Amino acid sequence: MKAVVCSAGKLEVTDVPNPRPGPGQVLINVSRCGICGSDLHARVHSDELADMAATVGYHQMPRHEDKVVFGHEFCGEVVEYGRDTRRRWKPGTPVVAMPMCRDGKDVQIIGTSTQVPGGYAEQIVVQESMTFAVPNGLPAAHAALTEPMAVAWHAVRRSRIGKKQNAYVIGCGPIGLAVIAMLKAAGVRSVVASDYSPRRRELAARCGADVVVDPRESDPFSSSPYPNRLTNVPDLLNLGFDTMEKLRRVPNVPWWYAFRAAHTLNIAPSGPIVFECVGVPGMIDRLLTSVPMMSRLIVVGACLEADTFHPGMAINKEIDIRFSTGYDPGEFRDTLHMLADGAVDPAPLITGTVGLSGVDAAFTALGNPEEHAKILVDPASAATLP
Repeated sequence: MKAVVCSAGKLEVTDVPNPRPGPGQVLINVSRCGICGSDLHARVHSDELADMAATVGYHQMPRHEDKVVFGHEFCGEVVEYGRDTRRRWKPGTPVVAMPMCRDGKDVQIIGTSTQVPGGYAEQIVVQESMTFAVPNGLPAAHAALTEPMAVAWHAVRRSRIGKKQNAYVIGCGPIGLAVIAMLKAAGVRSVVASDYSPRRRELAARCGADVVVDPRESDPFSSSPYPNRLTNVPDLLNLGFDTMEKLRRVPNVPWWYAFRAAHTLNIAPSGPIVFECVGVPGMIDRLLTSVPMMSRLIVVGACLEADTFHPGMAINKEIDIRFSTGYDPGEFRDTLHMLADGAVDPAPLITGTVGLSGVDAAFTALGNPEEHAKILVDPASAATLP
């Protein structure tokens, strides 16, 4: 079959062996596959990614000279099954799958392994237990975005954001745009998006951001229609004074019970939720300096370099920092159905489509934020430019 093979930073369309489904696996014809920012990084920083993965026990990441077929955001149609499968769907059924396969206890991440080719190919093998039928006639181009949208949904869920809390999305690349769409699907009333790129700000508005700002001109944390109650240390201290003065007016009631109850019920002053979707060195430190008091910072942008920040700033403002990656099977399934039910529209993210012979040009085009957000690969297409 034809596939796009990356080795030593070069992308070439070539013939590779036809994949065969093993135990518990399904062979599918690829309909669409999204190009992820992690693929762009892996093309030139594969050794660094492999070293990082090895520290958490995953030793299958390709290195610079290895041959790998990228692509982990895909949709396809069922072709045939391996042994020990339930054969849940008829051939031709549209499906998506979590990008992972397992042979015994040996787990391979599809698209980031020399052993399991990814979706920049005519066919791939997926695990039946991690595969889901596409409902409601959802177009393949939209179904292929289940994976990146599930990453965003996981980040939103990890944030534990309430509908009336302010949300700030810093960086409106593909993952930032997906986070915006998922925040609005969750019913968050105020989403402020910030990016230097006019094109990305336009896409952020189309994805549902209530306020879109150029950080060179406006402070995103002062741009919500619902002002943050606590913006600095004096605000927090004055809240404490005001609370104590009110509690002390209540006769014969131990005021400290109110604080104990608030702690038990997890009722406390809270700041906004900030999603860091840039992923460059220094970004976390800049946000710790600029976010309001008691913010919760969700780090979604994948910075692949060593970074530093000032813990004292986070301590003084009592900021929570949470890091987010991936998703669980339930989140993946729910994301698929949110797309199929119309709760989330991924169309603004899709800015181009190429065939296998156009993947190299697509990688180049994605380097310019004013041109593209998400480019899809259609193995049946002859398009060489997005």
